[in-house]
Amino acid sequence: MLRSVIAQKTSVRCLASFASPESVLPKKYGGRYTVTLIPGDGAGKEITDSVQTIFKAENVPIDWEIVEVSGVESESGHHRVDEAVESLKRNKVGLKGILYTPPGGSGKSLNVALRKELDIFASLVLIKNIPGVKSRLDGIDFALVRENTEGEYSGLEHQSYPGVVESLKIMTRFKSERIAKFAFDFAKKNNRKLVTAIHKANIMKLGDGLFRQTVKDVGQDYSGIEVNDLIVDNASMQAVAKPQQFDVLVTPNLYGSILSNIGAALIGGPGLVPGANFGREYAVFEPGCRHVGLSIKGKNSANPTAMILSAAMMLRHLGLNEQANRISKATYDVIAEGEIRTADIGGTATTTEFTDAIVAKLASA
Repeated sequence: MLRSVIAQKTSVRCLASFASPESVLPKKYGGRYTVTLIPGDGAGKEITDSVQTIFKAENVPIDWEIVEVSGVESESGHHRVDEAVESLKRNKVGLKGILYTPPGGSGKSLNVALRKELDIFASLVLIKNIPGVKSRLDGIDFALVRENTEGEYSGLEHQSYPGVVESLKIMTRFKSERIAKFAFDFAKKNNRKLVTAIHKANIMKLGDGLFRQTVKDVGQDYSGIEVNDLIVDNASMQAVAKPQQFDVLVTPNLYGSILSNIGAALIGGPGLVPGANFGREYAVFEPGCRHVGLSIKGKNSANPTAMILSAAMMLRHLGLNEQANRISKATYDVIAEGEIRTADIGGTATTTEFTDAIVAKLASA
């Protein structure tokens, strides 16, 4: 437990290699920060409402600039991505629900578009057992660092001939080195001892081979941290069989998506996994397992834990450690007590009831 709390406290400082703190943190006016809030699609509004309720009860010095963006086509077809980008450029920090990306068609992922526009290149996901949530395996505590802006998510594909599609996977030494440094910086600052590069270099010898070798090269500059590598299909099997062996995983885009979902299943589901995304100038916090929850929209049944813990990571990023620790502890305590929990972790409580229980726990602390 202590190890993962330390990780959440310090992981947000991993950008020291890329930018000064002044360029990453927003300006503080009158003792308060303005943060961009993008509720997202599906259950996003309900779980971001939960965060707002808790922050208000705790008098957290955050003012929200809410931007409604949706990947679900509206009548006007206007997604307001540009407005969200401008808001994040002003505020430097955002809290975000997941935007829906429909399968098929020509529509691009708005989640990817946002990250590319702001060069939010590093995704950090924390996978650990939560006391009170029964899982098949114990002792799980690893961090997943995922490159956000290239690889299979480059978005470059075309139909060269009817029935023949070419999809380009772009891998560059610059971006592979950048994400590798982020992973090793995280490991160093959080007393992690092993960084594992995930790849498919046995088949994609040039692209994934470049990623694998770059991670190993970067590792030479970090004494005391071991570096190894695993082929992604073997890593998936190992994650299910013996996840305790993992410490920090660094991955290209697609493999990180797969492994974050496996990790979520290991500890109890997507509603429990916090996450964050970092660039040179901007930081956006969102649930680490990027599920939209369209099927439970408006049902007041979503588990807001992942969003609450992501928001706590955001508070640590802003230096509001006391509030972050109180909110995290109250959330963990409510889950551990087991009396009020949402359906995904074996309970019957609504999102509102779970949120109210955290507020009550904070009031009694």
